[in-house]
Amino acid sequence: MTKNKTVLHQMTATEIVKAIGSGETTCEAVARACLERIAEREPEVQAWQYLDPDGVVRQAQALDKSGKRGPLTGVPCGVKDIIDTADMPTEYGTPIHKGHRPQRDAACVALTRKAGGVIMGKTVTTEFANVHPGKTRNPFDASRTPGGSSSGSGAAVGADMVPLALGTQTTGSTTRPASFCGAFGYRPTWGDLRLNGVMEAAGTLDSLGIIARSIEDVSLYRDVLLGIEPQPLAESVAAPRIGFCRTHNWNRIEPHTQKLLEDAAERLARAGARVEDVELPQDFVALEDAHRWISGFEMSRNLTWEIENHWNEISEEFRNGRLTDGLACTYEQYVSMRALMHHCRKLLLPVLDHYDVLLTPSAPGEAPPLWNPVPNPWVYMVWTTMHVPSLTLPVFKGPNGLPVGAQIVGRHYDDRRLFALSRWIDQRLK
Repeated sequence: MTKNKTVLHQMTATEIVKAIGSGETTCEAVARACLERIAEREPEVQAWQYLDPDGVVRQAQALDKSGKRGPLTGVPCGVKDIIDTADMPTEYGTPIHKGHRPQRDAACVALTRKAGGVIMGKTVTTEFANVHPGKTRNPFDASRTPGGSSSGSGAAVGADMVPLALGTQTTGSTTRPASFCGAFGYRPTWGDLRLNGVMEAAGTLDSLGIIARSIEDVSLYRDVLLGIEPQPLAESVAAPRIGFCRTHNWNRIEPHTQKLLEDAAERLARAGARVEDVELPQDFVALEDAHRWISGFEMSRNLTWEIENHWNEISEEFRNGRLTDGLACTYEQYVSMRALMHHCRKLLLPVLDHYDVLLTPSAPGEAPPLWNPVPNPWVYMVWTTMHVPSLTLPVFKGPNGLPVGAQIVGRHYDDRRLFALSRWIDQRLK
């Protein structure tokens, strides 16, 4: 018996796979339920750059007819529009590439299809996954930003349009929209997930990102993207050792968010965790500049064709920001900043050895109004630069009742343990 359609569009990926496998519902029923939700919310949220409802239904019908079962069978997935898809345009958030049709799927899309996932469409990205916003609005307040650059992916999951969406992160492009849109947002250990077929912004920093409805969904999708047999999370874990890391820019975090995180640290300590304050070494203060120059240098080289041939079609924000920085950055300065980045990674190792995870902000506060810039990228940029895995938990509400996330940071290559410990934390903060 097919579950009620009003329930299907709210199910997690793991629930969908189980329901389809047991015969409770079908791939087509799930796809149609999500399409109905998209039709309901899309006029306000505008999460999708490309959507072909008939094509979605055909994908789902083919899965039902085949009878094949994979780890993502029937799960609707959104794909950020800097990720190549062979059967849909990939436009990189710019009119320069309007109508561009890749000849093949990116590795992450091909792995998603292989696992039985239904590619719903392309989600809106900021221009070249940078600062100039697209059309997407926050699903909880259309006057506010969803966060960039994985704007559509965050909003699509937050609005219950799809249970899973692919994003990317060079600064905070998964962490930030997950926090603003009330979703789980995962940035893996750098280098774990393949970026073949994904537009490179700054390769030294870029990673795929996963935005999802549950930690179990994040874990499942990570295994699919690694091309390995999905492994269940540990059923129980010991109370973790948590380092409460305010970062050097704590004074730039909104007071309400400061209080939420401080209260969370106290609650986790009462629940049995060992919680201690952590101060990062003073050298970390310079990472904001390091990220700026590394990302600018690499982006300005990656976009040489666009700069040379379409300079005036690039937004003024991007031209006068990272591209101008990058073109002005010398190779010597670039190498110096990369050396600083590697130096800070070494300094972080003994900190991470002392704790199981770190608790830190996901964003300064609630999503700001659309016309305001998102403040303080340092809160998520530092962890991206350190190449460590992190997971945003949608556990807080800001002063206006809008989502605010907590960010849990783990050790390099210890992503699976990060998930298990984050679930322990999530259960005690909700």
